[in-house]
Amino acid sequence: MGSVEMEPLLLAWSYFRRRKFQQCSDLCTQVLEKAPYDQAAWILKTRALTEMVYVDEIDVDQEGIAEMVLDENAIAQVARPGTSLKLPGANQTGGPSPAVRPITQTGRPITGFVRPGTQGGRPGTMEQAIRTPRTAYTAHPISSSSGRYVRLGTASMLTNPDGPFINLSRLNLTKYAQKPKFAKALFEYIFHHENDVKNALDLAALSTEHSQYKDWWWKVQIGKCYYRLGMYREAEKQFKSALKQQEMVDTFLYLAKVYISLDQPITALNIFKQGLDKFPGEVALLCGIARIYEAMNNISSAAEYYKDVLKQDNTHVEAIACIGSNHFYSDQPEIALRFYRRLLQMGVYNCQLFNNLGLCCFYAQQYDMTLTSFERALSLSENEEEAADVWYNLGHIAVARALLQTASSLAPHMYEPHFNFAALSDKIGDLQRSYVAAQKSEAAFPDHIDTQHLIKQLKQHFAML
Repeated sequence: MGSVEMEPLLLAWSYFRRRKFQQCSDLCTQVLEKAPYDQAAWILKTRALTEMVYVDEIDVDQEGIAEMVLDENAIAQVARPGTSLKLPGANQTGGPSPAVRPITQTGRPITGFVRPGTQGGRPGTMEQAIRTPRTAYTAHPISSSSGRYVRLGTASMLTNPDGPFINLSRLNLTKYAQKPKFAKALFEYIFHHENDVKNALDLAALSTEHSQYKDWWWKVQIGKCYYRLGMYREAEKQFKSALKQQEMVDTFLYLAKVYISLDQPITALNIFKQGLDKFPGEVALLCGIARIYEAMNNISSAAEYYKDVLKQDNTHVEAIACIGSNHFYSDQPEIALRFYRRLLQMGVYNCQLFNNLGLCCFYAQQYDMTLTSFERALSLSENEEEAADVWYNLGHIAVARALLQTASSLAPHMYEPHFNFAALSDKIGDLQRSYVAAQKSEAAFPDHIDTQHLIKQLKQHFAML
C-alpha cells in the first residue's frame, strides 16, 4: 500500500499543537498561495506567528531611565516606611538582617531567584542611573522596558523576509471588529508580533463597542494596551471593569501589576488577597504576594507565602530557591542545602545552583562536596561575572583554612579543627599537611570514624606513590 499524505491544513494544525510554529507558518503560507481567502489557514498562520514571539505580559517589567524621567504618576518624593517598593526600609518581622543578607544599590534585598525588577531596582536620579554599573542580572542603564518591545518588534520581522504577513495600514479594523474570532487572533498578532500598540488599541476599542461592552476579554486587552503606553490609571479602570464581568486569575495579576508600577505595594497585596478569596490556593497569586513582601524586605512573611506555594506545587523552582536562600542567610545552611539539592534533583543545572551548593556545604562543614561544587560552577559559568562570583567564594575557603590552622594551634586538645583542616587540605591537594593534621585529630579523638577513614585514604595514596 502507498503512503497517504495528510491534508495540509490538518498537518499545519498538528505542527501548531506540537509548538512547531515555523513549520506551521510555512505550511499555511503554501495553502494561502493556492487559496488566498482560506480563513482557517489565515487564522492559523496568524496564531503561529504570534506564538513565535509571544512574551508573557504578567511579569513585572524592568524600569529604565525613560520610565524614571517621564513618570507622571509620582505622588510623593518620600514615601512612608513600608509603603514603597523603591525604599523598602528596614527589615520587618524578624528575617535575616541586612548586615547578613546582601542588598542592591537601592536597598532592596537580593532575592533567591532572578526575575525582572528584583536585581536592578529603580535609580533615584539620572546621575545614579548613568553611573549604575552593568552586572550579570541587570539591564544596561540606558535601556528601558519600551526599548525591549521595540527590539521584539524588530526581531519578529525576521520570520517574514518578504515583509509583514498583514499590512496593517490597509486593514479595515471596523470590519474585523465585527468578526470576534478573526478580531481576537488579529489583535494578538498586532500586539505581540507587530508591536503596534495604537492599532491594537483601536481594534480592541472597536471590538468592545461591537460587543456592547459585555466582553471582559476585550476590556483586559484594552488595559494591556494602556499599560504598555504608560497610562496606568486608564488601565486600572479597564481591569476593574473586566473583573466585575468575569473574575479571572490573569486579570487580578494584571491589576496588581498596575499598582506595583504605581509603587502602591499595599494596594497590590490587597488585590492579590482578593484574588485568593475567589481562587484559593492559586500559585500565581501566592507567588505575587511573596514577591512583594520580599521586595519590601519583609522576609519572614515572604517565606511563609513561598511555603504555601510549595503546598500547592512542590516543584515550584522560584519558591524552593527563595526559601533556600532565606534559610542560608538565617544561618541554617544545612536546611538550605536540602532545598538546593531538591532543585538539582528536578533537573536545574547551572552555575548559580552549584555556587549555592558549594556555599551551603562550606558553611555546613561538609568540605568533601565544597570544592567539587565550586569546580562544577566554574565549568558552567557563562560569563566573567559568574566566574568572578565563584572565585570570590573560593577565596573564603582559603581564609577558612588559615583560620582552622590557627584554631588547631590554640586548642590542640580539640579534634574538630584538626580534622576540618585535614579534610580541607585533602580537597585542595595538600596531602602532606592533611596527613599531619589527621594524625593530630586521631590523637585528640582516637575513635573518630571520619578521621580513621581519611587516614586510611591518605595512606593508600602514599603507598601508590
